[in-house]
Amino acid sequence: MYYIYMLGCGDGSVYTGITNDVEKRMEAHKCGEGAKYTRGRGPFKLFSLWEIKTKSEACRVEYFVKKYPKKKKILFYTDMEYLVKLVFEKKGIEIKKLS
Repeated sequence: MYYIYMLGCGDGSVYTGITNDVEKRMEAHKCGEGAKYTRGRGPFKLFSLWEIKTKSEACRVEYFVKKYPKKKKILFYTDMEYLVKLVFEKKGIEIKKLS
């Protein structure tokens, strides 16, 4: 399984990423060893988490999400099923909202 996650950064920005180990990835972000974008932008808060079957699908959904502006990303993690429905409608990929 793979996971797509959205982090709230200390500077008010929102980061979207993928991982196959959520706890390990969150620790990497906290230690400054995560994505280049998140370095120096802590503290972080996990806004949302979705489960997806394959790495290929996770990468496609991550790219899909990153194309949207911040206002739309906020809707993705505040509306419980909005992204799930949109991804299936636009990409034909099933994802499951975890938090």
